[in-house]
This record gives sequence, C-alpha cells and structure tokens, in this order.
Amino acid sequence: MESKHRYLQIADALRRQIVSGELRPGDRIPSRAELAETYSAAPAVATRALEILKAEGLVESRPGSGAYVLPPHTHLQLSRAWYREVRGGSPFAGDMEAQGKTPKWRTHSRTDVASPEVARRLGTTEGDPVMRTVYVYTADGQPVQRAISWEPYELTRGTPIALPEDGPHAGRGVKDRMAVIGLEVTHRREAVSSRTATVEEARDLGISPGAIVTVLQRTYYTEARPVETCDIVVPGDRAEFVYVMPA
Repeated sequence: MESKHRYLQIADALRRQIVSGELRPGDRIPSRAELAETYSAAPAVATRALEILKAEGLVESRPGSGAYVLPPHTHLQLSRAWYREVRGGSPFAGDMEAQGKTPKWRTHSRTDVASPEVARRLGTTEGDPVMRTVYVYTADGQPVQRAISWEPYELTRGTPIALPEDGPHAGRGVKDRMAVIGLEVTHRREAVSSRTATVEEARDLGISPGAIVTVLQRTYYTEARPVETCDIVVPGDRAEFVYVMPA
C-alpha cells in the first residue's frame, strides 16, 4: 500500500509542476534514478509514476533520452443539444467542421444478444436480439470518439431502418429513423462517468489501455419504452462534452 501511495504522490507532484508551468513543453523530466532519490522511493515506483503521466498524455518517452513534457492537448468540443438532433444531419460532423476539422467515421453493424446491462437499459430481457453498431469517429485523421449502439431488434427487424448505417435512411439520427416506423422519440437520458479504457477502446482511439476515458451513456425513449442505448467514449485529455440547454 505504501508503494502505491508513493507512485501516486510522485505522479501528483510532477503533474502539478507541468500544470503550473514549472515544467514546460519540451522540458526533460528527471530520470527514474533522480526521481527515486528525490522522493526516497524505489526506481520501480518512479517508473510507475511516469507511466501514469504517459497514460494521461502529459509526457512522452524518447528511447535513450528520457521522458519529456508534451504540449497541452486542445480539447475538442462535442455538443449535447436537443435542437441538433431535431434539425438532422451529423452533430459530430457539425462540431468538427465548426472547429476547423475534417470529420470522418467508420461503422460496423451486426445482430447480437442483449447483455444483462444492455437489457436493463433497453427494458428487455437478457439474451433478446439487438442490433449492435460500432462507430469510430476521427477529426483530421485522428481518433476522437468511439461509440457502441444497441437497438431492440424486435422493433426494427424487417424494416428499412434495421441497419442504422445502411439502406434509404442510413446515417440519420435515432429520432428521425424511429419516426420512419411510427415511433416518436420524446426524450433521452444521459449519464457521464469516467474509467480506464478497454483494450478495444484503446485500439480504436489510439490510446493506452490504462488511459482515462470519459463515457457518456445515452438512451432514447418514446413515451412507452427505450428504443436505443449507446455508450459514447472519448479520451479524457482529447475531447469534452458541452451541454447546451434552454435558460
């Protein structure tokens, strides 16, 4: 427990120096041996502290040279505003273009069965069929956002909207797509949290598996039931969700 506290203390101390400007972009971080001596810790503890800062995107390692402070990331803004869903189009594309970025994304859909968590959020039963779609969004070629969406397949099977990104209504928002089959989306619920990235998320977002990500859980509802739920994941140091609501 003591060694755990020590590497967190070292990481916190270095982070404060970076944030305050005492250590500036391009500055070399003290070596592991120097950190171990300064903080009366084992070299392995200093190594762990540096790994935390690398996962947070604050420093980078240069083989044979050491660790250096990286320039601060510019947070891309991802707008959460109901009016953008109503007017159609891609909110992500609009956000990126407004910030001078070129947006692109790739998707893959397949049928799956609902996990206990997905079933809970959709108000269905574990094992029920769902349409699962994975999205990976980029801006100027750099990954920004990964999302997984689940829709109850009992609602969309055999309809023109069964595949969210294929067919005559491909790429339209959930509200517009559900209207095609006579379902009126009336509201959505969103919950924001943070955790470490999974291996798949890290691969698609170009980050370390232990890096911190921000997770937005979103579920769309009609008056009667949930019709779609989604996990939207962004690197914690790269993007932020911005809520725009009536006064």
